[in-house]
Amino acid sequence: MTNALVIGAGPAGLMAAEVMAGAGLDVTVADAMPSVGRKFLMAGKSGLNLTKAESMDRFLQAYGMVPRALHDALSNFGPDAVMAWAEALGQPLFTGSTGRVFPKSMKASPLLRAWLRRLGDRGVTLQTRWRWQGWDGNSVIFDTAEGVVRRDPAVTVLALGGASWARLGSDGSWTQFLPDDVAPFAPANMGFVVPWSSHMERFFGTPLKSVSLRAGDLENRGEAVISARGLEGGGIYAVSHAMREGAELTIDLRPDWSVDRVRTALAKPRGKASLSNHLRKVLKLDPVQIAILSEFGRPFPGDLAPLIKALPVKHAGPRPMDEAISTAGGVRLNALTDALMLRDRPGVFCAGEMLDWEAPTGGYLINGCLATGRAAGMAAVDYAAKSISAQSTR
Repeated sequence: MTNALVIGAGPAGLMAAEVMAGAGLDVTVADAMPSVGRKFLMAGKSGLNLTKAESMDRFLQAYGMVPRALHDALSNFGPDAVMAWAEALGQPLFTGSTGRVFPKSMKASPLLRAWLRRLGDRGVTLQTRWRWQGWDGNSVIFDTAEGVVRRDPAVTVLALGGASWARLGSDGSWTQFLPDDVAPFAPANMGFVVPWSSHMERFFGTPLKSVSLRAGDLENRGEAVISARGLEGGGIYAVSHAMREGAELTIDLRPDWSVDRVRTALAKPRGKASLSNHLRKVLKLDPVQIAILSEFGRPFPGDLAPLIKALPVKHAGPRPMDEAISTAGGVRLNALTDALMLRDRPGVFCAGEMLDWEAPTGGYLINGCLATGRAAGMAAVDYAAKSISAQSTR
């Protein structure tokens, strides 16, 4: 039986293992941590968002311009396929009002347990506390509790994650073994540091709702959470790529109103009411919206309407990369063939967040990891079969 090795036991690595084991390969999955799927389990703490139920065209657009290899992987394992896969593992799903798809349990642990049972039934061997140390010639080297272990697989899939949440295993240390193939890491889907004034302290932990956030060409009608550290949450994550690249963040506090409508409302007689009460009464702004307008808008101009429609937010840059949900950077896609194989190391394939791609939250990140893991696993099966065929004809 052909030996296959997967390094990294997150969703991409486990999916690659499932595909290869299903094709009859003898698969070992090695992970540096004491247990598998740690970041996957963390993703389920607030509800495991597996994918986004939408048309394939809209689904692919969320990833932006991507190379053929990633486009094909996503096309071949999109939302419908992910949902069918999870349900086959005995995990009932539901779709939220925004199209996000979750297990009914909302947790990752039941799905992961079912997945590991199925992998075990297919003969997959899991090795934990095996830290990859690169190659010695064609041999793969691991540092383990029992000492140095060498393996000589016919095919290898690397699924080593990005460089956020180091305590869960994604520390990016593997880049030292691929020095010429890696783009520098950068935080993705992250919060931003805001040096708040003292009057904002009472709003820490409070969501900023019913707003639209814009940075560059990106816009999102979502929530942002005001925290002691700054701004975070889904609305910020959705525009974080443009912010990281230097685009200004603006907040539309009345996204369904035109500037003229806001101006007309503000022109209503104010009487003895304070400005805050006037804003609450004529624009229906809540206390959090009024507070953030005061934080970034003072001194107020004579015409307040344009500011309410596009409030510029002053920030001090992204939160540290280890706090980011994911990372950009990693193995450059031009260092890989269309089959996700390293050009300078035949038989070695890459998948998951270690690739240099960036997906927004909302199910796209996990779906992308599953899709690339599947694509790498299928390509490894094909490579192994061709290698056996070539040897038999010699």
